[in-house]
Order: sequence, then C-alpha cells, then structure tokens
Amino acid sequence: MVFVMSTKTPRGPSDDFSGRLRSYFVIPVASDPPMDPARTGALESDWREIEMSEHKTGTREEWQAARDELAKLEAEQAEQDKEIKKKRLDLPWVPVEKEYEFDTEEGKKTLAELFDGRSQLLAYNIMFGPDYTVGACPGCTNLGDGLDGSLIHLKHRDVTLICFSRAPIERLTEYKRRMGWEFPYVSTYNTDFAFDFGLALTEEQAQEVAEIKEMIDSPPEELQEWSDQTGAELKDGLREAPSWIAFARENGTVYHTYTVMAPDPFVRPYFSFLLERTPKAQSPENRAWRKDEYPD
Repeated sequence: MVFVMSTKTPRGPSDDFSGRLRSYFVIPVASDPPMDPARTGALESDWREIEMSEHKTGTREEWQAARDELAKLEAEQAEQDKEIKKKRLDLPWVPVEKEYEFDTEEGKKTLAELFDGRSQLLAYNIMFGPDYTVGACPGCTNLGDGLDGSLIHLKHRDVTLICFSRAPIERLTEYKRRMGWEFPYVSTYNTDFAFDFGLALTEEQAQEVAEIKEMIDSPPEELQEWSDQTGAELKDGLREAPSWIAFARENGTVYHTYTVMAPDPFVRPYFSFLLERTPKAQSPENRAWRKDEYPD
C-alpha cells in the first residue's frame, strides 16, 4: 500500500529560491521479512485473485475500435506533455549562493564538483535519513534499482546522474554495495542542503505539519511496517522527502533549475511504468520489496 501525504513546507531563513510551496511524502510500505509465511501467503493470494479475475473478450475489430479511441486520449496527453515540458524548461534558474560540501566515496566534494565536468546535474533524493538503522525506504530503493542503465546515456548527453541521502556516507556505501548500484551515492549528512532545498524537514518543521503529526500519533499498521523495514521511528522517517532535483552549471555559477516530489508520477520506479502496459491490474496492496527480500 502507498501512503501519500502532501504538506505545505515551512519556509526558513536558509531558503535560497522561491516557488517551493509544497513537499510530498510517499511511503511505499515494504512487507514483513520473508520468513513470515502468513504475510507471504496473503500476498500470493492477492496475485491469484488477480489472475482469476474475468475480463471481457472480443473480436479483432472490436479491439481495434477500442484501441483507436484510446489512441485519441493518448495523443491528447502527449500534446499536454509537450506544453508541460516547455513550461518546465522555461522555469527561471536560481543561483546557488550558499557553499555546500558533501561526503562522497571519493572524499569531500562541492556542489560544482558533483557535476563531474558536465553542465547538468540530475539527482534523486533517496529516503535514507541518519536514523534509518536497517536501510533506505524500500520504494526509493526500487527506484534506485532502475538508474544504472541510464548512466552511460546521460553522460553522453552532458548530464551527471547521482543520488543523495542524509545518512552518513559509510552507510550509503554499504547499502549501495548491498544493492549492487553503480551510480554515485552522495551524503548530505551534517549539511543544510536537504533542508534548504526541501528534500527533508527539520524536527521543528515536522512538528508544524498536521498530517505528519497525525500519522506519528496514530500510525496505520502498514506505516508501522514501513518503519520496521527502515529501522526509523516515524517521527524521524517521515521527515525525508523522495524528490528529483536538477542543477545547471554555467560560467562558473551553479543554478537550481527544477524540483519534483512525490506523488508526481516521475517519482516512481521505472518498472511501475512497464506494469502500466501489462494486461492485468496490480495487487491493491502495492507493496515495495527490496530485491534481496522477495520471498522467492
């Protein structure tokens, strides 16, 4: 199950760009550990129910007529996407005037150095805070699993792709090794970066968000399971925001250009887009599993 919460982000004195009005937190809930046969059986039951569901059948002519109608809607969506892309490119670039220094596997680096000689930097903020004792959010982990294949193609198009998290670099490196990831994984630990750019909330900011406070005080069972999977208390775990953020570098200046947060569809694992084109509906439980924790 996926819990979605949208909140207004408290603006602080360190905010260095305008227009960040909302933060979104998507909590993809992972399962209990694989050794729990009751939960495993329940999941398999969900899939069997989907496999047994009936669906209308028809002739090739009926299929073509329905497909043509769908194609009209898809074409309309494509045109709207063109307009959205244009507006996205038209967003003003905001100079990043504050100096940041990050921990990487290769030592300390500035924001400009993270570009690795290219003019564009695209980063995904994985929910993995300093208080996550087990590992990163399983849903964010699923998204990370799909990034490595794009590295070579983005590099040849003047884009450096990385991931951020607030946990210390030693834990990020260990988790990266466990997941078999190749992309650069950068720690924002002990910096203001995540808070300045709305990728995380401070403890004080989180207390001001009614939705977060309600979920901490009365968490549903699924959210408590997610807490167990990350090893973070909800008061800490819910302060991280799954987000894509982009920067440009020009004439020695770094600019913030774009941020998008869940529940925008872009903040989803790539395989979820593939599943949208498959013939069967997905399990309503919509669980996120780390790839080394599937029961089979």
